[in-house]
Amino acid sequence: MEISGASDSAVSRWKRQYITELKGFTPEGKKAFTPEQPRIQELEKQLWRAKRDNEILKKATAFFVRDNNALS
Repeated sequence: MEISGASDSAVSRWKRQYITELKGFTPEGKKAFTPEQPRIQELEKQLWRAKRDNEILKKATAFFVRDNNALS
């Protein structure tokens, strides 16, 4: 890889990551090479937040139902 100045091992890592991304897998803790991966990563974050928020709402609902039943 004389042209780029990158070592052979670096180029091999980049190639593996690129091939992995083409198969649809998001790289863990790495900057994405393909244009789809940043969008996938953002959607995965949104999904994680939505699931977390849903769990919080379930717990709050259970709390208020229990609290409301105690008042009856």
